[in-house]
Amino acid sequence: METDVQTSAKVHPVIAGSLFGVVFGFLLQKGGVADYGVLIGALRLTDPTVFQVILSAILIGGIASALLRWAGLAKAHPKPARYASNVVGGLIFGTGFGLLGYCPGTGAAALGQGSWDAGFGVIGLLLGSYFYAATATILKKIDHLGDHGKVIIANLFHLSPAVGIAGSSIVILAALVLLRNGFPR
Repeated sequence: METDVQTSAKVHPVIAGSLFGVVFGFLLQKGGVADYGVLIGALRLTDPTVFQVILSAILIGGIASALLRWAGLAKAHPKPARYASNVVGGLIFGTGFGLLGYCPGTGAAALGQGSWDAGFGVIGLLLGSYFYAATATILKKIDHLGDHGKVIIANLFHLSPAVGIAGSSIVILAALVLLRNGFPR
């Protein structure tokens, strides 16, 4: 049974999610990835900014989550690798991103900075969410196709989590150095 101190220290999930969303949007905007030109540059492979921000976030998040797990403050909850669902979801996401020039996070951040064109994307996100909810039972039928369970890359190569994080960190740092020294054309 929880004590009053533990109960009062909990933050409501909606409040925590909202605060995280505001911080995330702020960081997207400050990172430059709420700018339509930067996003189109990423899609055209002429601007490395989006790739640098994503790789930096993966690097920091991977190391931070590994440290939290090591300290016993967090547990990993990997999602199942379901290739059919990932392909369908990726095609839908990619089509929307390619047509609009914004993904969900960058669209919300762009709208927050006053880029009103992103409003169409936010409306599309809401309609898409409704469409997904209405068709979820049909889409769930492909979930089992290509289901390989909960896959962790370190486990595939029989590596300890520390070696997996270290190895992936080295690869990400190398990619960041390559992107900083010139975007491939």
